[in-house]
Amino acid sequence: MQDGRARSAAATAAQANVTASAQATTAAQARVAAHTGGQERRAAYVAKTRMELEMLAARGVVVCGNAFSSVLIVKGELSADELAGGPLLAGPDGDALRKSLTALGYAPEDWAGLSALAADAKTPLTPGLFRTAVAALGPATVLICDDVAAATFCAAYAIQPLEPGVVTDVLGMRVLHLGGFAAGLADPQRKQWAWACLKRVPPLAEPY
Repeated sequence: MQDGRARSAAATAAQANVTASAQATTAAQARVAAHTGGQERRAAYVAKTRMELEMLAARGVVVCGNAFSSVLIVKGELSADELAGGPLLAGPDGDALRKSLTALGYAPEDWAGLSALAADAKTPLTPGLFRTAVAALGPATVLICDDVAAATFCAAYAIQPLEPGVVTDVLGMRVLHLGGFAAGLADPQRKQWAWACLKRVPPLAEPY
């Protein structure tokens, strides 16, 4: 009888081990499936955004930098190089803004740029096209470089004029008008003012 009880206990323990092993296998499979599903969703999102940006470019929208960035820089008063077809934000103003963002704790690549003018550097983007471009980029923070960019932004979102230096919430985005940033680089006081303004929009996540 004791041998029978021992065999029964051993069988029960073996069955428990099999059950535990099956549960562990199921959990591992679930983790793999979740990881695979997450990768597929990310890939689909990247493909969707790439297609949207390609369509925007075909409609004359000028974008630079990195998609999926938390900061969007909008510029409307273009430099001579930009008017001649040079890259957007490749001059001193773009360099200064990128250095400032890095100093605040943003990752060096965490920025995108959008021209308030179409690719002909003359025609302002329509409100609908501008909103579509901003939605495709999905920023948390928008830096408005000048009055042309500010006017385009306000028209697109049907809001009152932005006050330079004041952070405004627009549909969940932090929007900061820097009031002629490029022109102010030649003035030490204006540069200090712009830096003080930028410190009002630190990274929302943990600093880089």
